[in-house]
Amino acid sequence: MDEKILFVDDEQNILDAIRRQLRKRFNVNTALGPQEGIKAINERGPYAVVVSDLRMPQMDGIEFLRLAREMAPDTVRIMLSGHADLTNAINAVNEGNIFRFLTKPCPADQLSKALQDAIDQYRLVRAEKELLDNTLKGSIKVLTDLLAIVNPEAFGRASRVKALVKDLARHLGISNTWQLETAALLSHVGFVTIPEETLEKIYRNEALTEEENQLFEMHPFIASDLIKNIPRMETVAEIIAFQEKLFDGSGIPVDHPGGEEIPFEARILKVALDYDALHSAGKDPKEIYSELISRNGKYDPKVLRALEMTLGLEVKYEIKEIRVGQLVSGMILAEDVCSTEGRLLVSKGQEISPALCERLKNVAHISAIREPIRVLVRV
Repeated sequence: MDEKILFVDDEQNILDAIRRQLRKRFNVNTALGPQEGIKAINERGPYAVVVSDLRMPQMDGIEFLRLAREMAPDTVRIMLSGHADLTNAINAVNEGNIFRFLTKPCPADQLSKALQDAIDQYRLVRAEKELLDNTLKGSIKVLTDLLAIVNPEAFGRASRVKALVKDLARHLGISNTWQLETAALLSHVGFVTIPEETLEKIYRNEALTEEENQLFEMHPFIASDLIKNIPRMETVAEIIAFQEKLFDGSGIPVDHPGGEEIPFEARILKVALDYDALHSAGKDPKEIYSELISRNGKYDPKVLRALEMTLGLEVKYEIKEIRVGQLVSGMILAEDVCSTEGRLLVSKGQEISPALCERLKNVAHISAIREPIRVLVRV
């Protein structure tokens, strides 16, 4: 009787009867009404099974089980109702994803069998999840251990990149960083296919021959193809496949658009990879940041701002007045951009991205924009 079962009903006498009927066989908890049920799941969970009455004041059983599913996805849910209504049964299945729909009065043997079946289902789900988790962790460990043995330099870089993407994600407000951190840690797995002499040139930030560059461009796809065969690693594989794609659309994969079409985690990873490459070449953080900024439009401006905060740099700006044709990525609008008729086109405070720059230049071709435009430019 290790697994706990929670019964939720708005009638205390029914809960007392259920407890007396089942206490010798099952570990039963009860909650008087849906609010007490939510509190029990939060404070006394996890539960293997949650059984709810359908008709309750304030919140019906369908809504309660929907919330229970969000709070504890692995918990198996059962609806117990005095109304054998087909519509309610369908709604309970669709919204609460219930395991059984039972009607009152429910014979003791039928209820006990449904509860045992639900516990068996819970054990099956938990066992499968544990197996997947262990398989996943083991697969990642094998790959990182292999990289550490075959190419310690690449493993060291991947470890530094992982630490940096975690900091960047924090400044970007991303709380769940597991997939991003894993992608960073496995970002150099494809290096095992690159000849050592070519790797040395990469580590020294030296120019590559055309053949060597082709080998380097293949490494994210090799890693991605390897990783996507591991269960639950599809998103990580996609991040790695796009880790060399630049915000302006250049880079690989060549047949894919840039900008917001690139997975956000891949945009973060790209900044971290290029930062680490320059840092390994002996440049200090301020030099690296300035160089990344100077590569107009190559990186997501949001990620560059996160890098600025991560490095603790105090970037100074000066105000300049320029014409639309002089706008470049990275400038920040110091005032609203309006047409000559006074129609607002872009609000002040926005950073000029490649797409916004192109849009304003296109607008200027067909209608007049009030010039000069005041912008903030990094000193």
